[in-house]
Amino acid sequence: MNDAPQSDALHALLDLLDLEPIEQDIFRGRSRASVVPRVFGGQVAAQALVAAGRTVPADRPPHSLHAYFLRPGDPGAPIVYTVDRIRDGRSFTTRRVVAVQHGKPIFHLTASFHAYEEAALEHQEPMPAAPDPLTLPTQAEMLPRYADRFREPDMVQRLLEARDAVDLRYVEEPPFGSAGTARAPRSQVWFRTDGKLDGPKDLPLLHICLVTYVSDMTLLDSVLLAHGRGGWAVGDVVGASLDHAMWFHRPLRADEWLLYDQESPTAGGGRGLGTGRIFTADGRLAVSVVQEGVVRVPRED
Repeated sequence: MNDAPQSDALHALLDLLDLEPIEQDIFRGRSRASVVPRVFGGQVAAQALVAAGRTVPADRPPHSLHAYFLRPGDPGAPIVYTVDRIRDGRSFTTRRVVAVQHGKPIFHLTASFHAYEEAALEHQEPMPAAPDPLTLPTQAEMLPRYADRFREPDMVQRLLEARDAVDLRYVEEPPFGSAGTARAPRSQVWFRTDGKLDGPKDLPLLHICLVTYVSDMTLLDSVLLAHGRGGWAVGDVVGASLDHAMWFHRPLRADEWLLYDQESPTAGGGRGLGTGRIFTADGRLAVSVVQEGVVRVPRED
C-alpha cells in the first residue's frame, strides 16, 4: 500500500488537472514542462478527460476514450477545452471534447462513461510475470547511468522533471540503454503516483485521468526496441503521437502499483503501433491501450 505523503510534484500535477471553468462546458488548462518543446500528449489527454468528466455524474466513470493529436501544443499558452454533450443515456454517457490553442484545434477526444456493473460473464488474460517494483531502480537512480547517451546534456534533468509526479520503474533496460541492439518489441514498467491520493480529490475519475496521463509516457518505446533505436532523446528518431485509445475494464487506483505491459505488433510507412495492458498488482486487467505514432528516421542526402 502506498502510504507516502503527496510530493510537491504530485500536488502540482493535481493542480494542473484541476481545470478552470470559464463558461458552461468550457474549461481552461495550463501546461507543465515537457521533454520536448510541445505540450506532452498525456497531459492534454488527461485534461480533456477531466473536462468531459466534469459534465457527467460522479458515479459514472469513463470506460473508454478515443483521441487524435491534431497539432503540437504550445506549452506557453493556455488550452481551452470545449465539451459537447453528445448523449445522456440510461446506462452510457458520451462526450466530445475539442482542445483549442491560438484559435485552432490541437486535440480531439470522444469519451464514453458507464457505471461499473457486476457481470455474470467475465474473463481476462492472465497478468504476465514481472519482478516486485520495489526491487527495481527509481528514475533518479537509473537515468544518470545513461547521461552520456542523450543528445542534450540536460536531458536527464528534463526527464526527471517531466516524470517527477510519478514513480516509474523499468523492468528491463529502457530503449536509451540498449541503443544499437535490437530486441523483442516488448517492454514493461511499473508505475504509481508519487504519494497517496486522499481527501476530496480521491475520486475514480481522477485516478483514471492520472493513468491516462502516464499511458503516453512509454508506450511507443516498444517500437524502437525492435530496431535497436535508442529512444526519442537518443539518436536520430523523430516521433509524435497520432492517436490514442483506452478502455477501462476494472476499477483501479493510480496511487497503487500498476504494471504497464507494452508491445509493438507492427511499424511501417513512417508510423509505429504500440499496444499496452495495465494490470493492478493483484493481477486484474484494468486498462487496455492502443496508440499509433509517427516514427521517422531522417534520410541521408
